[in-house]
Amino acid sequence: MLIYDTRFHLPIADDQLQCLAFTPPSRQTLHAALDSMILSSSGWRKVFAKSGDEEDATYEIQDQDAVLASLAALALARHLGLPAAQKQAVQVGRPSHTMGDVTILVGLDARPTGRILGDIVVRTLLSLGCKVRYLFITPAPQIMADCNLHPQEADAFLYISASHNPIGHNGFKFGKQGGVYSGEEAEQLSRIFRTLVKEEENAVSYVQACVTALDPKVYRTVLEAVKKEQEQSLDRYETFILSTAAKSDDPIEHKRFIAGLQQEHKKQALGVVGELNGSARSVSIDQNILGRLGVKTYFLHDRPGDVVHAIVPEGENLSLCRDTLSALYQKDAAFRLGYVPDNDGDRGNLVYIEEKTGTAHILEAQNVFALVVLAELSQTRLKYPKALLATVVNGPTSRRIEQIAQAFDAEVFRCEVGEANVVQLAQQKREEGYLVPILGEGSNGGNITFPAKVRDPLNTLLSLIKLLRNREIPKLWFRSNGLDVPHPISLERIIESLPVYTTTGAFSKDGKMNIHQSHQVLKNRYEVLFLSDWESKKEQLAAMGIHSYTILQTEGIVCTEGMGETFRHAPYSGGYSVLLKDEEGLITDVMWMRGSKTEPVFRVLVDCKTDDQNRHDFLLAWHRDLIARSDLA
Repeated sequence: MLIYDTRFHLPIADDQLQCLAFTPPSRQTLHAALDSMILSSSGWRKVFAKSGDEEDATYEIQDQDAVLASLAALALARHLGLPAAQKQAVQVGRPSHTMGDVTILVGLDARPTGRILGDIVVRTLLSLGCKVRYLFITPAPQIMADCNLHPQEADAFLYISASHNPIGHNGFKFGKQGGVYSGEEAEQLSRIFRTLVKEEENAVSYVQACVTALDPKVYRTVLEAVKKEQEQSLDRYETFILSTAAKSDDPIEHKRFIAGLQQEHKKQALGVVGELNGSARSVSIDQNILGRLGVKTYFLHDRPGDVVHAIVPEGENLSLCRDTLSALYQKDAAFRLGYVPDNDGDRGNLVYIEEKTGTAHILEAQNVFALVVLAELSQTRLKYPKALLATVVNGPTSRRIEQIAQAFDAEVFRCEVGEANVVQLAQQKREEGYLVPILGEGSNGGNITFPAKVRDPLNTLLSLIKLLRNREIPKLWFRSNGLDVPHPISLERIIESLPVYTTTGAFSKDGKMNIHQSHQVLKNRYEVLFLSDWESKKEQLAAMGIHSYTILQTEGIVCTEGMGETFRHAPYSGGYSVLLKDEEGLITDVMWMRGSKTEPVFRVLVDCKTDDQNRHDFLLAWHRDLIARSDLA
């Protein structure tokens, strides 16, 4: 029987259909499918669209990819210790029907291929003896909030998504207790998965036999419970969002927080545009929670699957939201903010109204993060005047964060790109006695507001709303910088007060390169060429105020100062930063690089402490030229 989602009447699955009832693909075909997959702690991703076209919005996938999905579920079950998932059971080649006391929370974003992948994953987990709580389409922050608040109800989560990748992609995220697995645990899971695909010849026939033997009644029970699970998840997510914004899990504080903002919005109305681009945020609490806070809202493309432009919320993909906000502002001056999420809804970048001209502008991702850091550090410093305060960011986050942190007597700690890395380092710093209320990856505007362990555009919006409606929060910032406190306080005035930097956009065409050499060879050659260029360009650089440099290398949560292979380890794929300094040894510019672990590209960035675009472009051209020559040498 085909079971439907009750809110949007979307088909979830048919308990009678056999999703793995096909002739097993050849080992060569399966291995090729695995080789096209990127496996990292941020998630496993590949093009799942049957055509192989990353822009194809088809619902169909190839048989070998269906097998990979089932083996991914088997790998997680083995990682969690389920008896029916162990090597011995697979070697026997037939279902053991041994039940294990393991519960897995499963959800997916709104991509077309997600539904069949969810069908395969849930059936496989159930057939291996797992208990499954299935949320169907849900944003990543919501599924993670559920197991953050109630870790005893889920031993792990499996989320089907390719985040900001094009619509034909899909993949899997794994984690527990509100966050993705650490690098070490993610690598353990990846090794199990590779072993199943490449070495255990019985694995494919085993999962096919397990899924075929699954009692349809067991599966139907899970499908019929989706509505209840969704309703419970929505309630939990709203509680978690309020706890994060109010910095308290006390329901009385939540009511006080809501009432305070309602009162402020009666005095000065605020409107927000949500252009959801058919993402998983379409099924979440966005409209309800903003309405409860007294915020006017206007949503468009808020039905899951209603994707109208490229998924990554950068550049021109924010233009529809910008234009909609401009039009609404002309009718109602309350509308001053807008946001666009990616497909799994764990990040969203912003547009805002510039009051001088009355036009809407796209807010640079680095400035989105800067504003949130400002708001959360200020709120925390006001509450804890003498506490050790810090924030944790990734390597390509602009150095403007150090200047913002300095205003609140807070430290900045850096690590390699990756959500798991910033979360793990933040936890380490908390254990050392620091308060770390905000962390994240400023390079893409992705902030993680404690106690969350994942990026969330709702947390971004609420940080900005607090910044605009709680005068004490921005007042501390202005006074710490010796500036007059404006009245009224507007987002435009706060943006104008931010440290001035020019930074390469994370998704600009100049921010990525294709390379052919190994990371080890490329970095070794880069250093040789950099030292040579440094000597030949000394006079030119000195004229720019650049007199010395320092090298920083990040691997996981470790940040090391020093040039050379001594300061990095196999597979040599960590972040690499050249810090350029003035005569006093102060950092003026940064040239950063790292190979992406979720896309087949090499990311590069230059961050300049100036509004001089020509300076930025000169350094970026030099940086790219060094990389290109290192790749060809």
